[in-house]
Amino acid sequence: MGHFGFSYMGLFYLILLLLPNLIWAKNKPEGYESQSESRILAVFERVGQVCVTCCAVIFSDFNLRPWSPWSLWLAASLLLMALYEAFWAHYFRSPKTQRDFYSSLLGVPVAGATLPVLAFLLLGIYGKVVWMILSTIVLGVGHIGIHLQRLRRLEAST
Repeated sequence: MGHFGFSYMGLFYLILLLLPNLIWAKNKPEGYESQSESRILAVFERVGQVCVTCCAVIFSDFNLRPWSPWSLWLAASLLLMALYEAFWAHYFRSPKTQRDFYSSLLGVPVAGATLPVLAFLLLGIYGKVVWMILSTIVLGVGHIGIHLQRLRRLEAST
């Protein structure tokens, strides 16, 4: 279920998540506007964001432990976060179009939305924190759903 206590790994993940988003706020894709999106997906996204953020810092189960085969979940999660950072590096070097923003990376669709959700999901598995796992599923439905919806609109308009 999870042990309450501060998670420095959770905080580290949140920093990795938030830093590129702060930079993105000044480098939004050309023509990007807050588009009308499904209210249901938006609710899932917001609830998931709050729950994932809270879980990340209040459960000490995400902190480093002695190496075991279970640590591979953390290694995979860190790899996904590294790919997420690579996605942003690619985006910031691109022409910053909406197509760049909703692009895939190594076959992962809408990588900017999918990679961090999967990274937090694997972090939840590593920590054996069911609340994080459930929160990332809720977040994924909303966040990835919204990005896929916007990508489909973009593809339909071209």
